[in-house]
Amino acid sequence: MSSSRSLYVIKLGSSTIVNHPRIFAEISAIVKRGGSVLLVAGGAEAIRQKYESIAREMPFLTLPSGDEVRYCSPEEIPYIRAAYHENILAPVVSHLKDYGLSVYAKLGGDHGLVKGQKAKPIKAVRDGKTVIVRDSLFGGFTGSHAEFLKSALAAFDVVCLTPPIWDPELESYINIDADVLAAHLAVELEAHHLRFVTGTAGLLHDIRDPHSTIGDVYTGDELGSVQGRMKQKVRAARLAIEQGVCDVNISGPHTLEEGGKTWFWHAERELGAFELLNKAARIPSVSGDEHELAHFLLDAVKYPSVAGKVDDAGNIVFRKGNGPHTLLLLGHIDTVPHVWPVRTDPDGLTGRGVVDAKGCFINFVHMLEEVDVPEHGSLLVIGAVEEEISSSKGAYFVRDNYKADAVIIGEPSGEESLTLGYYGLFKLHITVHRAQEHTAAKDSISVIDELYRIVEDIRQRVRDVDPQSLSSLIDIGHRNEKGYLTVRGTLNFRISPEAGNHYRDKLDLAFGEGVTIEVVRETPGFANPRSDSLVKAFVRSFTKHGKAIRYIKKRGTSDMNTLATAWSSVPMVAYGPGDSSLDHTNEEYLHHREVVSSRAILKEAVDEWFRLRTEE
Repeated sequence: MSSSRSLYVIKLGSSTIVNHPRIFAEISAIVKRGGSVLLVAGGAEAIRQKYESIAREMPFLTLPSGDEVRYCSPEEIPYIRAAYHENILAPVVSHLKDYGLSVYAKLGGDHGLVKGQKAKPIKAVRDGKTVIVRDSLFGGFTGSHAEFLKSALAAFDVVCLTPPIWDPELESYINIDADVLAAHLAVELEAHHLRFVTGTAGLLHDIRDPHSTIGDVYTGDELGSVQGRMKQKVRAARLAIEQGVCDVNISGPHTLEEGGKTWFWHAERELGAFELLNKAARIPSVSGDEHELAHFLLDAVKYPSVAGKVDDAGNIVFRKGNGPHTLLLLGHIDTVPHVWPVRTDPDGLTGRGVVDAKGCFINFVHMLEEVDVPEHGSLLVIGAVEEEISSSKGAYFVRDNYKADAVIIGEPSGEESLTLGYYGLFKLHITVHRAQEHTAAKDSISVIDELYRIVEDIRQRVRDVDPQSLSSLIDIGHRNEKGYLTVRGTLNFRISPEAGNHYRDKLDLAFGEGVTIEVVRETPGFANPRSDSLVKAFVRSFTKHGKAIRYIKKRGTSDMNTLATAWSSVPMVAYGPGDSSLDHTNEEYLHHREVVSSRAILKEAVDEWFRLRTEE
């Protein structure tokens, strides 16, 4: 998807739209969080109401399986289209506008937005005999104007599509199952989340028991209890997880957030100790889109004596114990773009974020179950949001609203290394704005050339303050507007811990008229000593597991830097499984063996830290 917003595809039944309008408050909340929404609306109730209003009998076919399906003959298609326009699109637009949202709403077949192909003649049972029905205008999905839909999703808060779709060969509208349509569109548009909102609390073990929700469906699971229309939802959900990158659940009754959920996983059921990691990896959580993963973890982690919440920043927070000595395990649950399918093999798994840093954070979560927190202790486990972008929203909220006596940051160090520090980040936006002039004019210099010269000048000024600094020009934008040329560049510096906290005061960033330098991020480096009790706890753990500890200092940054701006006297290290050279690459791969080994080392270090605090 071209938009930077994460895409939700939400399939609503017409009963939800007509009778349960509170769903639109939940959709509005997604948009306000920064999400992009494609609604796919079904029409059973709307069509029933339309036929009732015109006193027309609605025709059905009985299939050999015994299932009944609507008969979409050429004579019925105009009534079906009218039902969607009048009883679905109109109320959807009205409800969403009540929340101040902009909406683009069409039938899928309008302007050929969604294309399909009429199905082959079908068998039906009439008067006890099997007959061939050749004129049913029911079909399957073949494609969409994906780029147009992406543009519409970028321009509007919500895009709403419904059946019927367009068959270019027949030059006719054809009907399609709305659940399957939603799944195909989620795959084609590379959606992050696909939701089927229904009238029950997800799939049920027993249709007579509204509380018998099936929590998880894995590859190969037999679902004998699923009947009727739910079969299509299951088919659609499986199509999406097999072909797309989205996470998928069926939720309800008539709600995305408050009811029961059935999650679908493109993985085998026998995941053992890696089940939670596999699930977390399969829920996309690009920075700014952590809501789904945070709330999934809140529902999934139900250990004795562990309290959980999602705080006001969106961080997922767990606490075990209420003693005065607090150890904070701070990971992050966001990832950089883009998202691709998670795949598991016998040795490990690959997918966005498995190294940076879901593997590390899920190891932290397991500490809540495995560590016996002593009476004097408290174990605080937090998965922060927006670590991968300049805001560091989650870490700043932790810094200002929580307290700890020591911190372990969840970042990949490799099982045999302990990270004692990170370089800082100094990020600048440089803008050069000049009146246009002929390039052959005497002494003329282009704004782009001027930008490069300014960049080199700033680099030298920073090197004079911090010889160990690293820099990269990560973005350039250029525009010509009303006789003026403007170029903007983003310049990143990695600042060594030795530069201290006040390097900015030593820099002259004035370059005269027409040049603007904006400091976007100014986070100093941090290095923890080797002598405190937290490092001692890891040394003893490494020794117990027969490993020699290796200390490293990373040239990247982490939430350690953010905490250190106010918690400079609090011991902090970083530890977690994974090869950090794979961070932000398309080759992220995490070995099961390293997850297990690093989890054991982490547990012993946490236990040892609490023991050392008792001795102090």
